[in-house]
Amino acid sequence: MASRSSAPAAVPTAPPASRKTNAVVLTLMAAVFLALLDSQIIATALPRVVGDLGGLDQFAWATTGYLIGGSAALPVYGKLGDLFGRKRIFVGSLVVFLLASAACGLAQTMEQLIAFRVVQGIGSGGLFICVLAIIGEMFGYREGARYYGWISITFGAASIAGPTIGGILTELASWRWVFFVNLPIGAVVLFVVVMMLDLPARPQKARIDYAGVVLLTVAIVALNLFAGWGGVKYAWTSPAILALAAGTALAITLFILVQRRAADPVIPLRLFANSSFSIIMVLNFIGGFVGLGLLNYLVLWLQTVTSLDVQKSGYVLTAMMLAVVVSSWVSAKAIGSTGSYRWHPTLSMALFAVTAVLFISAGPSTSVALTIGYMVMFGVAAGLNMQALSIAARSTASMQDIGAVQGTATLMRQLGTALGVSFFAALMASRLATGLQERFGGDSAVHIDKDGSLSPEVLGQLSAPARLELATVYADSLRPVFVAMIPLVLIGLLAAFFLKDAKPAERPAQDAPGESPADETSASGARAES
Repeated sequence: MASRSSAPAAVPTAPPASRKTNAVVLTLMAAVFLALLDSQIIATALPRVVGDLGGLDQFAWATTGYLIGGSAALPVYGKLGDLFGRKRIFVGSLVVFLLASAACGLAQTMEQLIAFRVVQGIGSGGLFICVLAIIGEMFGYREGARYYGWISITFGAASIAGPTIGGILTELASWRWVFFVNLPIGAVVLFVVVMMLDLPARPQKARIDYAGVVLLTVAIVALNLFAGWGGVKYAWTSPAILALAAGTALAITLFILVQRRAADPVIPLRLFANSSFSIIMVLNFIGGFVGLGLLNYLVLWLQTVTSLDVQKSGYVLTAMMLAVVVSSWVSAKAIGSTGSYRWHPTLSMALFAVTAVLFISAGPSTSVALTIGYMVMFGVAAGLNMQALSIAARSTASMQDIGAVQGTATLMRQLGTALGVSFFAALMASRLATGLQERFGGDSAVHIDKDGSLSPEVLGQLSAPARLELATVYADSLRPVFVAMIPLVLIGLLAAFFLKDAKPAERPAQDAPGESPADETSASGARAES
């Protein structure tokens, strides 16, 4: 009787605990939003930045430096979280991000802005990967699936809102507020995380793999420069590109050798002994190569082949991003309900293949409605593997390796994106130059910008027959991109068939046994703060 009478007294304590967990997760999503937002928010402010600071020939590095810094930091922060506790590393990366944001807003030259953006990118990489790892530590992979779904919504919101917020802040205040706006939001995130996030302590003595950190950073930076400069700033056979290729290969080789002998390697090679982990890395790479690497060329298709203006193509791109968000959220929700993730990447790769075939058969005569349908299908395909692969990666990790696993998975996706952009650019550029020469010869009215896009003013001045000819040239130039996409996604489809579901478990073995979905936070007060 005593045990029965005590049960009702425990019921009222569950709702406050659940609200606390939701408050913490929402705060973590705000940190992810800031990290993703700053990769795009500067785009609409760059003309004002160049007007104030100069450096027109360097302004692209304000974005590139941020992305490279974030890429290099991902696996390092993931491993540091495994060694020292994810809360400490998250707080440290947030402080770096906020200090760099303030420095960016105070920059007086383009060189200063680029340097501070690299540091800001390093901080952003820590924010993103630490949030993934923290969610993985707080919840089992099935229970955590719904919270990974929140990341999908955050990703979509940042992608859609970034350029708009940047434009509004620049117009109403100054481009410097594009960076200053991070400070009050970041301060709230810092306060909530410090006061409310409780994670297990990590008392063991850590041995940092300094050689691995340096070699991995060199490899990532060299590979990003190789992919970004090759065929654009320098010819593929130029000494600079060949040196970057050799440097990348050497750094990767030395990194692997170091990882085999390090006591606490940045990326433990034993992880690849798990076939599911290896498959997930392949799928992440292909997902980044195709899903994100192709994005610029889809926009180019809308503006040159479908002949939509910038505003209308922006609407279509927004619809595609919404498809990414919705399919990713639905995928995470389904995984949380069923515990099975293996068929989500399979369906993603199949839809990618179908989309590629549709674009190969499309052209200037394809209706706008059909083109929008193709774009939405592409978005669904991209969303289906986004959070599914994060959840799958989490399911392969023991508690002490969550950071390393999530960092490696995210890094593979970003490297795939960088190489995809470069690879598709090379495919299109050679075909485009030949097509323009064959169809237009020396026609000076057709001017192609350095990035391969048409000047909207020139496009508007062309006659209807000339615009149709030009649209045909671009369609013919972009088709090899979609043709090359097919064997890649077929490899991904084959790999996905061999992916196996993890055994269903609501909680990692290391967690307290009393934390079930019904009282997901009831044990948080008993945890030692890291």
